[in-house]
Amino acid sequence: MKRINTTNAPAAIGPYSQAIETGHAVYVSGQLPVDVSTGEFPSEDIREQTRASLENVKSILEAAGLDLKNVVKTTVYLADISDFAAMNEVYGSYFSEPYPARAAFEVANLPRGARVEIEVVAEK
Repeated sequence: MKRINTTNAPAAIGPYSQAIETGHAVYVSGQLPVDVSTGEFPSEDIREQTRASLENVKSILEAAGLDLKNVVKTTVYLADISDFAAMNEVYGSYFSEPYPARAAFEVANLPRGARVEIEVVAEK
């Protein structure tokens, strides 16, 4: 196992890594919509939060020498499933065919009151 870490994405806020590389895969931990320059969410808007989460994912993948084209699976956690369409609009602008497999769930709460958190698995 190899730990992936970058200062271009939020530091882990607990006992976990931003990502772990193992074999032919990189597992990126769930990324909150934290702007690394401010340590805050960009706004309460789900579109902006989705964009920020995906930018954090991109930064971590870049630290592993990968990009979003390497992503094979995503999981999206939403504080409110009614945000799905707006999240999906932004999400769709980050990925192209063949799109990664995906699951999306509404959850009771997310850390720091985020509206979205996104984790991915990428193939090297």
